[in-house]
Amino acid sequence: MQEHDFSDLAIVSCGTLRLEINHLKEQGFFNTDSIFFTTPGLHEDVQELERQLIEKIKKAKEQKDKVLVIYGGKFCYINAHEPTRTMQAIIEEQGPGVRRIQATHCMDMIASEDQRSAIAADMAGGEKVWWMTPGWIKFRHQVFKGWDKGLANENFPRHGGGAIVLDGIGYVEQYMADEPERFLEYSDWMGIPIQACPVNLDRFKNLILEQAAVLRGN
Repeated sequence: MQEHDFSDLAIVSCGTLRLEINHLKEQGFFNTDSIFFTTPGLHEDVQELERQLIEKIKKAKEQKDKVLVIYGGKFCYINAHEPTRTMQAIIEEQGPGVRRIQATHCMDMIASEDQRSAIAADMAGGEKVWWMTPGWIKFRHQVFKGWDKGLANENFPRHGGGAIVLDGIGYVEQYMADEPERFLEYSDWMGIPIQACPVNLDRFKNLILEQAAVLRGN
């Protein structure tokens, strides 16, 4: 079997990463049609996240006996009502044919902590950065569902380095060209500048390939 052959796998992913996954499918990296997405931004509603994730995995298992979950860990699932329950526990409950890629959140899937530190040093003078991926731009109103300007003011301005979008698909540049007023309004709402950092998707692909190999017992 070819290293990049995913025909024996189903993919279940956070919808925030739909842009990257569809890009990789168009590029020929993924050759499976068994791809399922949860609603973007469900880290704000972990009960709904858990419900949708289990539902999508169940549907995926109806098509394939191996399911690769593209979701972060501790930063994507924080259950205030049941603090000891974790994303990993949910995945393990779904059986041995289900694995999750090893990353803390979507930004960590695209750039490691060391890579993000280097980017922050270069683009933000080492100041604290609010990290995003293109999905945080496209699915803004889902990712920040329930946020008003007051909540935005409490969270974003403390990031002196502004917001940096780890963009492996050229989305932000196109968005700025197509909808400059909406982009500026987003930045104004956050109260900090937003800039794109072009990156490749090598880390993302390697994290996926790692767990695909584990699922196959390689």
